[in-house]
Amino acid sequence: MKEPKLSAEPVRLDKWLWAARFFKTRALAVEAIGKNRVEVNGQPVKPSRDLRVGDELTLREPGMPPRTVEVLGLSEIRGPAPVAQALYAETAASLAAKEAAREARRQGTEPAQAIEHGRPTKRDRRQLADWNRWSASTDD
Repeated sequence: MKEPKLSAEPVRLDKWLWAARFFKTRALAVEAIGKNRVEVNGQPVKPSRDLRVGDELTLREPGMPPRTVEVLGLSEIRGPAPVAQALYAETAASLAAKEAAREARRQGTEPAQAIEHGRPTKRDRRQLADWNRWSASTDD
């Protein structure tokens, strides 16, 4: 496997996100950019935007806190994970938010997420029927 070369020239955003292993395919990177889940220096971008060393990326995933990284290197080739991790550095605020979210998940589930929705089960239907059988009626 070829070792990814670090370049000084700008690299397309979708290629860099794929090379830095944020997304498994470039198509997934393009889809996330299209859904405005990726910002460069606080601005919404297109997949073809040129990325430079020093740019700050904000990546949002559903159910996770925003992830902010600084670009340290550029590469168009997807390489081993240690090389990909050398392309960026996550900010301290982003790491703190990720740790806070991890701690919140560890503490327990959100009560609203524990509520079961959807079609009543057989047990629920029996309880409803039982309640209707014993409820007072004003017609009688």
